[in-house]
Amino acid sequence: MKNVLFICSGNRLRSPTAEAVFAIWPNVETDSAGLDNDAIVRLSPEQIEWADLIFVMEASHRNKLGKQFRQHLKGKRVIVLGIPDDYAFMAPELVALLNSKVGRYLR
Repeated sequence: MKNVLFICSGNRLRSPTAEAVFAIWPNVETDSAGLDNDAIVRLSPEQIEWADLIFVMEASHRNKLGKQFRQHLKGKRVIVLGIPDDYAFMAPELVALLNSKVGRYLR
């Protein structure tokens, strides 16, 4: 079983979409969170500890993650997807983009 964490800014659109898309994959457990103070689900150290793989939507998220949670990231793989905040929740274009960028890491 792989524990996969998706992170964006507000945990409203991109990361919850990714969580939903990959939750139905076999042998994959998903979670999502945001880095902003007003995120729907604010990222916690426990989520980082739980995760086998961490996906962030933008390079700025990786930088912010490193600043806020550096001590919790030792030995963790953080992958930048390069997906801008241009999509609605569960937008078909976002789902297709996530499948193309994330799928290879979960197979």
